[in-house]
Amino acid sequence: MARLNVNPTRMEQARLKKQLATATRGHKLLKDKLDELMKQFLDIVRENKKLREEAEASLNEAYKSFIIARAVMNEEYMGEALMMPGKLVEVSVSEKNIMSVHVPCFQFNTSDEEKSDVCPYGYAFTSAELDSAVAAFSAAMEPLLRLAESEKSAQLLAQEIEKTRRRVNALENVMIPNYEETIRYIRIKLEENDRASTTRMMKVKDMIAQKAIDDRKKQDAVQMAKAEQNAV
Repeated sequence: MARLNVNPTRMEQARLKKQLATATRGHKLLKDKLDELMKQFLDIVRENKKLREEAEASLNEAYKSFIIARAVMNEEYMGEALMMPGKLVEVSVSEKNIMSVHVPCFQFNTSDEEKSDVCPYGYAFTSAELDSAVAAFSAAMEPLLRLAESEKSAQLLAQEIEKTRRRVNALENVMIPNYEETIRYIRIKLEENDRASTTRMMKVKDMIAQKAIDDRKKQDAVQMAKAEQNAV
């Protein structure tokens, strides 16, 4: 803990108390935000694991079929068959807000959604394995897109979690203790000043009382001397 360099006055004490209350309130809000971010992050991580398994299974099946197709088909025929796409694919990007973090939302669109056939070629000179590979790659697009969305969301949330954690730690371990230490220092100084003022007032009061007593004694002595002279 480090004490702030301020003058030990009541005005500074009141100002620091307000700042301490604000910092304490902000610490609570950031702590709640951090807890909710962690909850959202863990949910996304679990979803990410599921999507990764689904995408890897689809790609594994697609690569297996594609390898078999390359083995049974002429490479020139395969190149010609896959030269032109059968559908136009578009990905639109939007955003959603998760605890003040803007994460992307990817939308997968095709130019012809009613067309069920994803193969961009005829079936006369191609193998069934190539058909399976193309269908598997097409099926893998949706989980891959969801996986990319989940990965990016997890990355952005992790960055926000780290930033929020640093703020919480700064408030908890630096700012709030410094305010408390400085307020305690000012309180002690003010109490010392009050005790010193009280002591000075008591001394002044004693001096005034002693002076009054001395003056009274002098007056009594003068009156006694006059009385003796009158008696003579």
